[in-house]
This record gives sequence, structure tokens and C-alpha cells, in this order.
Amino acid sequence: MRVFVTGATGWVGATVVEELIGAGHTVLGLARSDAGAATLAASGAEVVRGSIEDFDMLGRAAAGADGVIHTAFNHDFSKFVENSAADRAAIEALGRALEGSDRPLLVTSGLAFLADGRLADEDDLPHPVSTASPRASELAAAALAERGVRVSSIRLSPSVHGAGDHGFVAMLIGIARTTGVSVYAGDGANRWPGVHRIDAARLYRLALERGASEARYHAVAEEGVPFRAIAEAIGRGLGVPTLSKSPEEAAAHFGWFARFAAIDAPSSSARTRALLGWEPTQIGLIDDIDRHYFG
Repeated sequence: MRVFVTGATGWVGATVVEELIGAGHTVLGLARSDAGAATLAASGAEVVRGSIEDFDMLGRAAAGADGVIHTAFNHDFSKFVENSAADRAAIEALGRALEGSDRPLLVTSGLAFLADGRLADEDDLPHPVSTASPRASELAAAALAERGVRVSSIRLSPSVHGAGDHGFVAMLIGIARTTGVSVYAGDGANRWPGVHRIDAARLYRLALERGASEARYHAVAEEGVPFRAIAEAIGRGLGVPTLSKSPEEAAAHFGWFARFAAIDAPSSSARTRALLGWEPTQIGLIDDIDRHYFG
């Protein structure tokens, strides 16, 4: 297949590109910078220059592809509302180019706030869009599906981990390094699902190759890693104390990141595994932190 990938130089997207090329697909990768374009070309991908806010370009690239994987998202949380609007508009532009065809579109979403405190599955609907939760990736996908576009959402775990991670775990490490202590709230029993980025990339490929027939797939290798275990692994790695704080103290400690540190989102991928034959093979989150985050 000839596959257009947005976010092709990002943490998840770059691994998706490698996975696709390794499986014999031709990849058109979106790159904003000269450095990104050079990296993509070196990987064997064809380079498409531009940004996800260039909607005409997105439409042209999607129109020339057999399938599209949308992993791009600007994670500057100080502009979360604006970035969420840009993401929704990009999905709509990609979908318009695929409308009337049977070519699949995979959209990236998340599991962080899907079903607070209970085991979420693929039948759970996304949260309504609000100022606090402005990302509308799945709602944009659902609107396209109503128009006949073959579109599915890949819901990523809060931690898509691996060597070189600059996501949530890296942010926690930065906070612990700055404050000199690794913190969890209360008993630290709130849970983060986890998936290694190589396993996540393989899930994107399998969903694409099998026609992306489901509305939602869950990229979950571990259903729920206790936050206390994550904090303890960070404490070991930095050689700093690991402490429990009250929810109020933890909120002050984590600052803007407090909402994410409090995530309790155990999630199942049983249906995804059964449908796609996907079986994660990489190491789990705590082993990965211990082995690769403090080298």
C-alpha cells in the first residue's frame, strides 16, 4: 500500500513509518522542517513538506494514497484548545479526500480520561468536548464515518514508552529531578495503561492492512500500571526519595501536570487483540523505565 502518514517524524509516527516500510509498504511522510525531511528520506519514505494546518496539501496527499494514518498533534498544552481545533480540521481535510472511496483513515486518540476508575473497552464512547477536554479527534472521525468514510480511531495509552521517550513519563522524571523527590498521591493506586511504541506501531499497521473496520482500537499492552510503581521506578532511577502526598499537596507539587498524574484509566485491549491478532511483545513500562530512562 501507499500510505500517507502525518506526524511522521514524531514519537509514535516515526515508529509507524519504520513499521510500514519494514512490512513492504510505501510511505509518504509529512515533515515540517529540513531536518525532519532528511530523517524521513533516510528512512526510505517519500517526503511531503508542510504542516497539518495546510489543509489543501493534506487533501492532495491523502487523495494520492491507498490509506492514511494521522498521528500528528501539537502537545503544547498551553495551546491545547487551539491545537485541538487544528487537529479536528486536519482530520476533516483528510476525510474529505477519502470520501467516496474505500480507503482507510486511522485517527489517533487517547485513553487518559475515557472511563475514570473502571476498566474501559472499545465500546466506550469518547468524552464530550469541553474547555477542559477540547480534543475532538474521535468526534471528527465519527462525523466522517456518517459520510461513509472508512475511518477508525487508535486510542493510545497515557504512556507510549520506549528509549528516548519525551512524553508523560519523561515529564514526571523532569519534575522529580527538579524537586528532588518522586511523588504519588495517597496510596498511589490510580492506574495508567501502558504500551511500548513498537507494539503501538504494529497495531497501526495491522489495523490498516485489515481495512480498519472497527470504530475504535485500543493500544494497550498493560491494562493498568499503579502510579505508585511508576513513581518508585523514577525514584530508583534518580536516586531520590519516593513519597506519598495528599491529593492537595500532590496537585501543588505537579502543577499543571496534576490532572495527568491523577489519571485512573485502566483499559482493556481484548477486543482489539481478537480482531487484529495483535499481541504486544515488548517489555512493560516499569522494566522499560528501569532499563532505558536513566542511561
